[in-house]
Amino acid sequence: MNLFKIYLSEIKKTIIKHRREINFNSEQDLNGIIVETPPEKFDFDFSSNAAMALSKSVKDNPRNIAEKIKNILEKKSKDFSQISIAGPGFLNFKLTNKAWIKIIQDISKIKKKFGSNKKNKKFNIEFVSANPTGPMHVGHCRGAIFGDVLSNLLKFNGNKVTKEFYVNDYGKQVDDFARSVFFRLREIKFHEDFPKEKNLYPGEYIVDIAKKILKNNKKINLGNFKKIDKILKKESIKCSMDLIKSDLKQLGIIHDNFFYESRLVNENLVDKTINKLKKNKFVEEGFLEPPKGESDPNWKKTKRLIFKSTLFGDDSDRALQKNDGSWTYFANDLAYHSTKVSKKYDHLINVLGADHTGYIKRISAAVSALSNNQIDLICKVCQLVKLYKNGNPYKMSKRLGEFISVNDLLQEVNRDAIRFMMLNRGNDVELDFDFDKVLEKSKENPVYYVQYSYARINSLFKAAKINLNTKINLDSTNFLPNIFDYKLLRKIVEWPKVVDLASTKSEPHRIPFYLYELATIFHSYWSKGNEETKFKFIIDGKIKNQLSFKIFQLVSIVLENAMRILAVSLPKKM
Repeated sequence: MNLFKIYLSEIKKTIIKHRREINFNSEQDLNGIIVETPPEKFDFDFSSNAAMALSKSVKDNPRNIAEKIKNILEKKSKDFSQISIAGPGFLNFKLTNKAWIKIIQDISKIKKKFGSNKKNKKFNIEFVSANPTGPMHVGHCRGAIFGDVLSNLLKFNGNKVTKEFYVNDYGKQVDDFARSVFFRLREIKFHEDFPKEKNLYPGEYIVDIAKKILKNNKKINLGNFKKIDKILKKESIKCSMDLIKSDLKQLGIIHDNFFYESRLVNENLVDKTINKLKKNKFVEEGFLEPPKGESDPNWKKTKRLIFKSTLFGDDSDRALQKNDGSWTYFANDLAYHSTKVSKKYDHLINVLGADHTGYIKRISAAVSALSNNQIDLICKVCQLVKLYKNGNPYKMSKRLGEFISVNDLLQEVNRDAIRFMMLNRGNDVELDFDFDKVLEKSKENPVYYVQYSYARINSLFKAAKINLNTKINLDSTNFLPNIFDYKLLRKIVEWPKVVDLASTKSEPHRIPFYLYELATIFHSYWSKGNEETKFKFIIDGKIKNQLSFKIFQLVSIVLENAMRILAVSLPKKM
């Protein structure tokens, strides 16, 4: 029920049907027409740039074109009570009372589906994918919430979504992790000092993992690491993933699928993927120049397999083998993405950390090659989170190593605040997480401000002694919205558009932005009711204006739908 699309379609059809009157020829020019919310000063419901979009092809002044469109729509459209021309030729529209009542009734009927645009596509969203060498830290938190909310958003919008976690359980880091656990086991059992080696993991959480392994394997032989490295890696990874899954669960996140990198090795998937690309002549033997701007003393000119990623928009071709002939990390990633492509998703989305920006072009090229340009890979990079308290950078407990854990964060603030605030800015800019603000009970705390609007609506219905879901009937003879009623209605009908844009652009931060604006209008209305009798909601225990309460029901529908996407609670009382 996206009114902006509905009225855009009506305007376009009108122009096509009356093309001779307007002197319009090319339907391609219709692509530039939009319908949006006009500036508040105009006091209209919708606005369109149709006349300006057509002026070049029609070769006429936009205001003249606007006048023609206005005259046609006034005769043909039943929904517009007033159409005006503003500025260089903007068309502003005001809906009839009858149109507004139908809109209100339609929203009331569909309730939980209000805002959904029924896209019906198949998505795979890979997010978090933290190294399985310990619990999650704050750096993972933003991407985790971004990926989860984007998944919820796409599901709400009628799509099928698989939430995936890629487990890097293969390679040197896993060897170092298992060795760290081994030395902690010897520390516990034989009271040996933990070695001060550069690549080991010193965090106290390794002690917890070691204790857990020892509890389940009391007769484990700790004489030689190489003899138990396979079982120790398996047990250590399992313990670490249990920690990560626990952290995710505390944040309200559950993945559908965990793909283990070791599977690529065990099932020989890298060789199979490379051979497939060889057949298409996207992989060949050759030489690469040394990386620009980098000085690597171990680099040498070696003949190796190379992926021709420049054929798919990358800046340079990419090596698939290291100097010793083993596969590069990128080769493994090629194979992993080949498994995604084989599952026939319409869209792949990777949520990446701030340090992975330079990796986007090559992996996008890989997906293009593997899918014959049929599947687009969307990469969303989540920038860093900076923590503040009392105006200063905040450092919490580092018991778990050289990082601040998600568990640390959850000890300071609740899940609702974390989920909402991690989306309070676009993913492509750094985010300042201020503990003082998220603990305030004021307008400065966005999540509280939005939740409080819902609590206030519930308190109003309680004071009026009616249920929030009670049916409230309206008729056009008594449809008299005041300025705040109109503001709320106009903001409410923006919701499907917000959902559509947030889904299409993979920008879930648009939802908390929108909610804050909606809550601001409602709280302003509430404050005005305390100041002026004509804006009061209840007088002598009775509802003053049925329409206002009906609109509050719509606000509650939007709040419930939006906060369900964010997976943030909506208390009825605060």
